[in-house]
Amino acid sequence: MDEALAVVAEHGDDAKLLAGGQSLLPLMKLRFAAPEVVVDIGPLDELRYVRAEGGEIAIGAMSRYHDLHHDPVLAEHAPLLAHVAGEVGDQQVRHRGTIGGSLVHADPAADLPAAVLAVDGVLVARGPDGERRIPAAEFFQGPFETPLAPEELLTEVRIPVQDGAGWAFEKFTRRSIDWAIVGVVVAGSAVSLINMGGTPLRATATEAALADGASAAEAAALAAEGTSPADEAHATAEYRQHLARVLTERALVSAGR
Repeated sequence: MDEALAVVAEHGDDAKLLAGGQSLLPLMKLRFAAPEVVVDIGPLDELRYVRAEGGEIAIGAMSRYHDLHHDPVLAEHAPLLAHVAGEVGDQQVRHRGTIGGSLVHADPAADLPAAVLAVDGVLVARGPDGERRIPAAEFFQGPFETPLAPEELLTEVRIPVQDGAGWAFEKFTRRSIDWAIVGVVVAGSAVSLINMGGTPLRATATEAALADGASAAEAAALAAEGTSPADEAHATAEYRQHLARVLTERALVSAGR
């Protein structure tokens, strides 16, 4: 890890980190990214782990989706995250893609950023000035935009233990392996939305309604408030808002709300 940090510190914006390659390589093929230096951090097994530490679960940033889906610690203490990891892409993607790569890529249509946001996760970054912790609510700043500096490396994700909390995950896709047209994550009293704006979003109106004792249907009717979904060929903004309400009600009912 120190060697990788030294290389990106030397090259700055001209360098890109390669984890599982499920985000960077397609961008390079489409010529949206053309780094002069690619730093392969795939061999960094020191960043591939899941362990319970007190009331938190620490997840190494290089942990692959497949590993998370089958991890016994997550199955016991954070089944939502294990389930969401198992719903990403297909087998090939899940055996290569990493949680750190997904979070740093910050695609608003991705599943794991919304899941980490829903459970109030904290992302741990390391750079030349040491380590810092960034709440998920502050990490996703725009489409493909995070507060990480070019010389920083995401090393760990920390989430609170979710023992006993109701949870659910719903998403609507054109094909089973596609990005979600819209998705919803419910973790206890938290509700987050996928592909309803430039970042994963908390459905704050729905959460407030639940806190006031609203039914699942009443709270779900507010799910699209404050969102700004894209209006494009695959789905209009109006259709996405409709999906958000429908999927939120399904997720709330499934989570026992």
